[in-house]
Amino acid sequence: MAPGGEFRRAYTEAQQVPGCVFHLGDRPIHVTLQRALAKLSLWQKIRIAWHMLRAKGPISKEEVERCKQKDLLEEMLAEMTGEFPELSQVFVTERDIYLTYSLQMAARPQLSPRSPDVATPTIVVGVVGIGHVPGIKERWGKVKDEDIPPILHIPDPSLTSKIIRQTIRWSVVGLGLYGVYKVFPRSLVPRKMWFTSIFNSVF
Repeated sequence: MAPGGEFRRAYTEAQQVPGCVFHLGDRPIHVTLQRALAKLSLWQKIRIAWHMLRAKGPISKEEVERCKQKDLLEEMLAEMTGEFPELSQVFVTERDIYLTYSLQMAARPQLSPRSPDVATPTIVVGVVGIGHVPGIKERWGKVKDEDIPPILHIPDPSLTSKIIRQTIRWSVVGLGLYGVYKVFPRSLVPRKMWFTSIFNSVF
């Protein structure tokens, strides 16, 4: 089964329900990724990259069924927390809070246009990753408005990250200039022209 298949199926089914309103209730992915990277050291980022390179392909149906077992699921989450506690905080705990809040907002009674004084109960079907179910159940009804802004904040990059970024950027510039110097005769490309071209392409 391809990752995210359950969400694509949920969207397809929702389109077949008359009057159904479809909401994307998860935290924006760029916020999650930037918060995760900000919490990791350089060594942890290297380890994460190595784990991703060694990751297996699509998940089988048998593995999905195994993950539905409560004991196994708790064991997997505990393993992730022990190895990468920072990632567990960002990818699991914070998103549990955000998803719970989204579902709480969606489940609020809605005022009827015909009877403004009468609140109509709302029927909500939430489709979430199986790893988030325990956290949502634990936090249901407890997440408040003020809990959300802190987990949407993107920290400023660390000094190490800035140095690495600038090093990579100038390395690309240097390799580009060296490549132009080696490939093209200097008589055909004015020095100022090719330097400006490479510089602009990187920045």
